[in-house]
Amino acid sequence: MNALYVDPTVSDETRRKYLFDGQLLVYSPRPSSLALIEWARELIRGAFGTLDPLTAQHEVSVEKFIEILTVLKPKFINHPTSKELLQKLLLDIGCDPEKTYFDVPRMRTSTSHNFLTSGIAYAFHPHRDTWYGAPMCQINWWIPIFPVQPDNAMAFHCRYWDTPIANESEEFNYDEYVQTARKNAAQYVKEDTRKQPHPIGHVDLDPQLRVITKEGGILLFSGAHLHSSVPNTSGCTRFSIDFRIVHLDDVAAKVGAPNLDTACTGTALRDFYRASDLAKLPEELVLPHENARDICAVLKGGNGVVR
Repeated sequence: MNALYVDPTVSDETRRKYLFDGQLLVYSPRPSSLALIEWARELIRGAFGTLDPLTAQHEVSVEKFIEILTVLKPKFINHPTSKELLQKLLLDIGCDPEKTYFDVPRMRTSTSHNFLTSGIAYAFHPHRDTWYGAPMCQINWWIPIFPVQPDNAMAFHCRYWDTPIANESEEFNYDEYVQTARKNAAQYVKEDTRKQPHPIGHVDLDPQLRVITKEGGILLFSGAHLHSSVPNTSGCTRFSIDFRIVHLDDVAAKVGAPNLDTACTGTALRDFYRASDLAKLPEELVLPHENARDICAVLKGGNGVVR
């Protein structure tokens, strides 16, 4: 059974166990998370100028909106201040900086009424991050930059936590995707034709859970959770930050959430930096995670994908 914990006072080890068991954790805004979103707001306001970023989509063309995001998002991702503030947040919440590794924080946008749902503002279909090359021990962090509401948040489809889903992950190679599809995101305006893992057949979106936190609140969940973008009907663009972490011991022991249906190749683990000094994970620990089929718990047809 999935549960939602609010401000749990537990160790990092226990927190990871909760998450690998399918629980969701929410932490109230704290100085370190508020500093991160204030930095993001500074960049957003600078990029949009006199326009209100929440309603700018009603005043500019799709092409102009993409032009703004094409400068704004990489600036946030690659700026050293973003990493520094993220490192402080991890320390604040009790992560071991010598054993915690993070990937770069990304700024996400979800526009209203299908203004832009592809490419650089992709509206995600129901998916597990593990289908995209995420390790089974990955923990996702999600932080709203401005207030969110049920009609512009994201949804969790918890009934599938322990239920395999037929999917296209066996056709996905993470390294190939990074080299081609990810870097060209801005070119997809009307339609997104990049090859990404989708469910095969019907997926019940209901019941679903939408977790609404205050701006600067922190939502933690396993990368194995099935989740999707909520169709935004709020009239406002949603801005949020997300990033992922792994723990060195979990990577080494190949533990984490159960792998029910992931069979992709390649791994995102080479994208992670140690919180203490930005060192990368040792290659000998990364290599065993290259082929998700090797650790798939449900095998049918010999390929690890439930069909």
